[in-house]
Amino acid sequence: MTQKRTVFYLSDRTGITAETLGHSLLTQFDGIDWDAVNVPFLDDLDKARTVLMQINQAAERDGSRPLVFSTLQQAEILDVIKQGNCRVYDFFEAFTHPVEEELRQPSARKAGRSHGLQDSLAYFKRIDAINYVLAHDDGVNPKHFAQADIILTGVSRSGKTPTCLYLGLQYGIAAANYPLTPDDMDVQQLPAVLEPVKHKLFGLTLTPAQLHFIRQQRRPDSQYASLAQCQQEIQWQEALFNRFDISYLDTTRISIEEISAIILDRCGLKRQLYG
Repeated sequence: MTQKRTVFYLSDRTGITAETLGHSLLTQFDGIDWDAVNVPFLDDLDKARTVLMQINQAAERDGSRPLVFSTLQQAEILDVIKQGNCRVYDFFEAFTHPVEEELRQPSARKAGRSHGLQDSLAYFKRIDAINYVLAHDDGVNPKHFAQADIILTGVSRSGKTPTCLYLGLQYGIAAANYPLTPDDMDVQQLPAVLEPVKHKLFGLTLTPAQLHFIRQQRRPDSQYASLAQCQQEIQWQEALFNRFDISYLDTTRISIEEISAIILDRCGLKRQLYG
């Protein structure tokens, strides 16, 4: 039987760090239906008392105390939360003191630094990367492909656009993408527009069955979505990748996050994570 539990992610800023770390931990535990409550900008005592009531109500409703993942910096607010019927996991409390001891200096203990504008140049590089991705989706503006950090290629619905968006948004990577079409299959050659930037190409592939499933959602029972068409296109594109020595990845059973991390690692691309 699935267990029902509530988890709170508390922060005096965006809550991204608390939610990311807490979620990563909870994915290791099966058989639990988590009801997540995100509370960003928890920066005064009145808000803290309201959250305290929510925590206690959740404990009574679920019959078990909620888990609370916190990156709160103000001790007085965290003290209010600790009065609740809950188990608090404070990431800063767990790690800040040991790091202070090692570095022999106190931490600044200021909220919002991990997702603030500490490095405006890095931040605007990420914004520029997102704009580049949006302007170079699906083969648009190929004359600017030389400015790309990477160009994803593959048949229709192979995951190029969402991966490019993730690379731009999360890592500041200027990622373009170019679709391989049935017309390209007929000539059995790499599209001419990609020849000058072949060193920037990275292919995405997947199983014909998965491609068939995805295309069926878009154009049910069409030639485009037929399993035979999917098999033919996948076989052709993988032969093309091998012929022109283009690195590629089977994305059938991996997430966009994993796809992006693998691409960065294989291609040696520098992440613009912070700023």
